[in-house]
Amino acid sequence: LRQSLKQGRVAHSYLFCGPRGSGKTTTARIIAKAVNCLDPQDGDPCNACEPCQTINSGQYMDIIDLDAASNRGIEEIRVSREEVNFAPAQGQRKVYIIDEAHMLTEAASNAFLKTLEEPPPHVIFILCTTDAHKILPTIISRCQRFDFRRISNEHVIDRLAELCGAEEIDCAPEVLAVIARAAWGSLRDAENILEQLAISYATEG
Repeated sequence: LRQSLKQGRVAHSYLFCGPRGSGKTTTARIIAKAVNCLDPQDGDPCNACEPCQTINSGQYMDIIDLDAASNRGIEEIRVSREEVNFAPAQGQRKVYIIDEAHMLTEAASNAFLKTLEEPPPHVIFILCTTDAHKILPTIISRCQRFDFRRISNEHVIDRLAELCGAEEIDCAPEVLAVIARAAWGSLRDAENILEQLAISYATEG
């Protein structure tokens, strides 16, 4: 993915598969930022230019997050198909991030397939799912697929230690190890557990 961004050879559609909390949606948002960044650094967004700062503040109009679990019908997809033809309002590329993509109905999937077959040049679709086998094979065949895996306990512990340092949370290494084991490779779950413990400890204190 980094090489694709560095070389400017980004695909029109990606499929990110893997267990929850493994970074699918986060990676999708990084790509969306990178393709609209004015000064990318080795494939990464610079986080300093106007588009990056607007994206960081949540005010960027050309990154559209769709939760297929709650927008799974053909009407929602039909609206999206009409919208994709409009040029980006703020940046260079319009990026649609479709979370829980396997939740789309069969009718909605077939309607979406027509857009994937002939996507406008300014649009990128990133489908994120925990159940790739539930997505139409014809959709999968039109996407670059990346399989995400659970993060090792060592990486989770390192990240939790960074968060503790940044947030001034005093947490023993053995506690971080317990949190990492409980999260079972999901960094998101590990961060949530750490936050709950920090709040509980502060309340008791």
